[in-house]
Amino acid sequence: MNPTANPVEQPIPVPQPINGYHRDDEGHWVAQLACGHNQHVRHDPPLVHREWVKSAAGRESMIGFELGCKKCVEGAPADDRPILTENDQ
Repeated sequence: MNPTANPVEQPIPVPQPINGYHRDDEGHWVAQLACGHNQHVRHDPPLVHREWVKSAAGRESMIGFELGCKKCVEGAPADDRPILTENDQ
């Protein structure tokens, strides 16, 4: 049987713009999406290259950039958002 002959279709994540950021409990950056969901945006080479995450200017430049939101596809409720402090900028 050819596994690619009848591939299972995966739901396509819904594009949602980034409208802010915060850090998680481990200090990783999390994008706050317009839909109300959160999504980690790590710079973790060689798997993920997101140099822009490392600086405030880089993160600011990505405001409005759309990330695919799997939580929207799942119909998940909005995520909690922490109160931002100076360290989260």
